[in-house]
Amino acid sequence: MASASAGASANADLPEFRDDDMVKWKAISLTHVDYPEGDIFGFLLACSSLLPVFILGSFFTLIIFRRDLHTICYFAGLILNESVNWVTKHIIKEPRPRARSVLHTEYGMPSSHSQFMWFFATYLVFFLFIRVHRNNKFVDELWKYATLTFVFSLATAVGYSRIYLGYHTFRQVFWGAVLGAILGALWFSIVQFVCTPFFPLIAAWPISEYLMIRDSTLIPNVMWFEYTSHRTESRSRLRKQGSWKSS
Repeated sequence: MASASAGASANADLPEFRDDDMVKWKAISLTHVDYPEGDIFGFLLACSSLLPVFILGSFFTLIIFRRDLHTICYFAGLILNESVNWVTKHIIKEPRPRARSVLHTEYGMPSSHSQFMWFFATYLVFFLFIRVHRNNKFVDELWKYATLTFVFSLATAVGYSRIYLGYHTFRQVFWGAVLGAILGALWFSIVQFVCTPFFPLIAAWPISEYLMIRDSTLIPNVMWFEYTSHRTESRSRLRKQGSWKSS
């Protein structure tokens, strides 16, 4: 009797829901991607469909730890690109190719995954070949072309995965890629020629100094600069530590 009463009191604390037949449930899932059971190729393509989520997480991490204005603008462009995709979908209102029990969005034109990846790839390639320091060394230039091949291969794989897994038609993926590439090139032009001249002024704002937001536009090779600065500072502190011990 005691256990029965305890169970009844515990159930009384639970929220009451209407019968499932009366409620229309909607999922909030950023990583819900299904594939044919036992299909290894489909599994790999489903994994590739998760790339936009990992890229956004990587950008968030970069902004927290580096706080560079170019990275912040790149991230802002990705968010703007997603907003344009959402608006475009709700203007065209073209359905996906087949019914699913759970969908991220109601409409499929254009593919948000394809648009995201081609925006990301296009902006990155422009950034590498225009913004990043050029020294005309074959080895240093080769990695840029390798990166170009890699990111566009990823964008193509993600787009194909959306067709293979039945989330989009070829037309929806194609126009997503076209729109993403156009917006990526346009946003890079705005950042490079309109926003970048104001970066030194923005970095000098009191709020930017408080948040340690920086502008690395005038530094030709940021990775080498950070490495040499860290090495110089480490050696200086080691010398000071040695002088303190000797005294």
